[in-house]
Amino acid sequence: METGKIANQMISFQKNLFENAFNAMSTVQDQTEKMVNNFLTQLPWVNEDGKKAIEGSVDFYKKARGDFKKAVDEGFSKMEDLFSQKIG
Repeated sequence: METGKIANQMISFQKNLFENAFNAMSTVQDQTEKMVNNFLTQLPWVNEDGKKAIEGSVDFYKKARGDFKKAVDEGFSKMEDLFSQKIG
C-alpha cells in the first residue's frame, strides 16, 4: 500500500517537473518566434518565399511540440492508471 502511494507521488512529481520544463521551453520558443517575425518585417531583402519557408518551419515545430506534449501526457495518464489498478 505504501509503495503505491510513493509511486503515485513520484509520478506526480515527474509530471509537474515535465509541465514546468515544457512551459519554459514553449515560452522561449514563442519569444524566439516573435523576435524572428520582427526581424523579418524589418529586413527588406527577405522575399515572400523566404518568409513562407520560415512560417512553415514555425508551424511544423508548433505541431511537433503539441504532439510531443500529447504523447507525454498520455504516457503519464497510462502510468497513473497502471498504479491505481495495482493499488486498488
